[in-house]
Order: sequence, then C-alpha cells, then structure tokens
Amino acid sequence: MAELSTVARPYAKAAFEHAVERKALEDWSGMLTTVARVVDNDDMRRRVLGNPRLSSEQKVAALVDVCGDAVNDEVANFLHLVSHKGRLMALPAIAAQFELLKAQQEKRMDVDIVSAFPLDDAQQDKLASALAKRLNREISITTQVDESLLGGVILRAGDTVIDGSVRGRLNRLHEALSV
Repeated sequence: MAELSTVARPYAKAAFEHAVERKALEDWSGMLTTVARVVDNDDMRRRVLGNPRLSSEQKVAALVDVCGDAVNDEVANFLHLVSHKGRLMALPAIAAQFELLKAQQEKRMDVDIVSAFPLDDAQQDKLASALAKRLNREISITTQVDESLLGGVILRAGDTVIDGSVRGRLNRLHEALSV
C-alpha cells in the first residue's frame, strides 16, 4: 500500500500543479474521481487494464471511452502519460493523493470519529469547532459507532490519530504495568 502511494504522489502533484495553474482544480478533481471509479471496477481491471494483449494506447482509449464526456482532452493526455509509464492501476491512488493536495490547498480536512455511542449534533459541532481551532482548517466529520471502545472517542485526521477511548487508555495502562 505504501508503495502505491509513493508511485502515485508525483503524478498527483503534477496533475494538481497543472490544475492550479489552469484554475481548473474542481474540474480535475471530478474527472480524476470519475477515472478512479472506472479503474476500481473489477470488470475494467480484469478485461481491459489487466489484459496483456492490449497496448497501453488501447487501454487508455477504452478508459476514455467508458468515461465519455466526463473526461476532457487534458485529462486524456494525462492518462496517456500515466499509461505509458505502466501506472494505470495507480489511478485511484493518484486521485486520492490529488484530493489530499486539494484539501490542503483549501485548508480543509476530513476527520473520522469512532465513538462508543452515537454522537448528537451538538457533540459533533463541539468537536468540529475544537478541531478547526486547533488545526486551523475547515473540518468535515464522519462518525462511526464501535461499542467495544467502552467510552470516549478515537479521532483520525489525516495521519494523526488521537485515541481518547477507554479501551485505548486501558491498553496503555496495561502496557505501562507490564514493563
């Protein structure tokens, strides 16, 4: 997994810089997301992208054909470059990296919150405002419930994980006492 993100990073950065230069960040975001969804399709992977009898040009032509009007000529050219380097399977990772760069540019961050019980709107708003203040970013929250946490929450914001759950605290206490 780490290898795929390493492969995807320079392509995503190049696409991002091109999109910013052209003031077409939203357009590129939508097009790359569409392409990533098509590439993630098992049929597309098996029949087209994984077919050794097809040339890279044929694979891109099929991909652009499936995407139709959702992809412009610039993105089609980008796909040709990616295909020429044998990286079509990395397109979902490239799109994900592109979205991370876009969120960073827009000072936006997605935060996943896992809690032992459902959070009401007031609790979510309080957490979002505290995180927005601390991270200096606009925060978008998604929540999940995991009853095995016993209490508290786990926050995942990018590469940062804050484990404030009772289960996490008990595990840390156990580790401290075991040493």
